[in-house]
Amino acid sequence: MNTKASTYSGVARREFLVGGGVLLAGALIGAARNARSESMTADPALIEDLVAANRILAALEIVDGYGHVSVRHDKNPDHYLIARSIAPESVGAKDILELDLDSKPVGGGDAKMYLERFIHGEIYKARPEVKAVVHNHSAAVIPFGVTGAALRPIYHMAGFIGLGVPVFEIRDAAGDTDMLIRTPELGAALARTLGDKPAALMRGHGAVVVGDSLSQVVGRSYYLQMNAKLQAQAMALGGEVTYLDTEEARKTAGFGSYDRAWDLWKRRAMGK
Repeated sequence: MNTKASTYSGVARREFLVGGGVLLAGALIGAARNARSESMTADPALIEDLVAANRILAALEIVDGYGHVSVRHDKNPDHYLIARSIAPESVGAKDILELDLDSKPVGGGDAKMYLERFIHGEIYKARPEVKAVVHNHSAAVIPFGVTGAALRPIYHMAGFIGLGVPVFEIRDAAGDTDMLIRTPELGAALARTLGDKPAALMRGHGAVVVGDSLSQVVGRSYYLQMNAKLQAQAMALGGEVTYLDTEEARKTAGFGSYDRAWDLWKRRAMGK
């Protein structure tokens, strides 16, 4: 028997087995990663709804070139979906990004992001039950954040306002700024002011609105704006304004997700 050939054959066989094992392990790891990646991909229907929410908010003149809406990831509550930095009316499915709750892009990438994305991440951290967030600069709500006149529910579609709409004063958190929520710390301060309420005004800036679905947060954003317009009109007429009382506000606050309005708005916004 050729000892040298036998030794060489044994070494080759071991190398083959080791190499094969490495390749197999690599394939299994790759498959596991691919499976995890696929399992964490958001439902396309959720992405479509987020696109629709952007376009609805623009069509209803709640946002213009500025403002943004997000939704918590349906498979990973520690992530959320939001468009890249683009006018809401122009958002398409290809523009949707996935961020973690520190508002960093999942998987990297160089897409330009909203400067104030920290509003969303910090609220999702503080409010596990919140599934969607809108930030807007609705002109109708601005006066109620700068005058001391409290925003109060004036009709049943906006009964949720009776749960409380606090005003965020950015100077309390950071002194004089450019008014933007540029950091996680400012986002966390805003989340603290929001507390457990459905919305908060941002002095000299706009509002943040939260909900348990995209349809609810869009509905709340619209009716918050409408209530502000109606309340200002009623106050301007003079005399005492009759607002919803506490119990009326409580009962109408559970109006729901505004599904009928959402279906109408979505059909119009998506051209269906």
